[in-house]
Amino acid sequence: MPNSMNSADAFPAQDPRAVMIHADSIVKSFGSHRVLEGVSLTLRKGEVVAIIGPSGSGKSTFLRCLNHLEIIDGGSIFIEGEAMATAQVDGSSRYVGDADVRRICRKMGMVFQSFNLFPHMTVLENIIEAPITVKRMPKSEAIAKADALLEKVGLIAKRDNYPGRLSGGQKQRVAIARALAMEPAIMLFDEPTSALDPELTVEVLRTMRQLAEEHMTMLVVTHEMGFAREVAHRVIFMDNGRIVETAESAEFFRAPKHERTRAFLGQML
Repeated sequence: MPNSMNSADAFPAQDPRAVMIHADSIVKSFGSHRVLEGVSLTLRKGEVVAIIGPSGSGKSTFLRCLNHLEIIDGGSIFIEGEAMATAQVDGSSRYVGDADVRRICRKMGMVFQSFNLFPHMTVLENIIEAPITVKRMPKSEAIAKADALLEKVGLIAKRDNYPGRLSGGQKQRVAIARALAMEPAIMLFDEPTSALDPELTVEVLRTMRQLAEEHMTMLVVTHEMGFAREVAHRVIFMDNGRIVETAESAEFFRAPKHERTRAFLGQML
């Protein structure tokens, strides 16, 4: 059983919603620096969970471990009940084969701080690239899906523009549409507004709020306390590679229990 201080399971075991992500006692080091100290999380279908905390607390590293952008040193990761990595008796983790890792990771869409759009491709080409090359989707179907997603994020008029012609907020909404084009069951967001001016942040948060209203399962690393308070169902506070506190969002902001959490919120609010 994971250390209760490092567990983010605020819901009872009898919660009927399907478990989308179950991470147990995740350990990650970069050289001699231990970044994650046995972090555990259960994310259920339709949940929006915000992860907050100071820079260097391990938030982004944890997210990157969940979709195999970083290799964990210990612990287990299950996605929709399927093992991607399992803990071994010697304390290490063993991954399934590469093909299975890639297939499991396709269940998750990822949105980064820095957009990561292909600059030499138009907005439309950025969105259809993965569905065509990875999922072998017919081009006509991929284009129809891309157009629908661009309508959804309010950017259909920009479909033939190159990323260099877009604002930061527009680039991030294209990045969200690109992730959604792969029809993921889970969306992971790594500080999606940190590179944006406040007025552009509003555009991106509006799109994310819409996804939450449509019951998309979302795990969001963010410094936007308003989003965490108003949209997230649960909030997790991390510090020094550990989960310090987790609670339903209203309770988290109304009555944080840990002194470290109270100090952090005092600086942010």
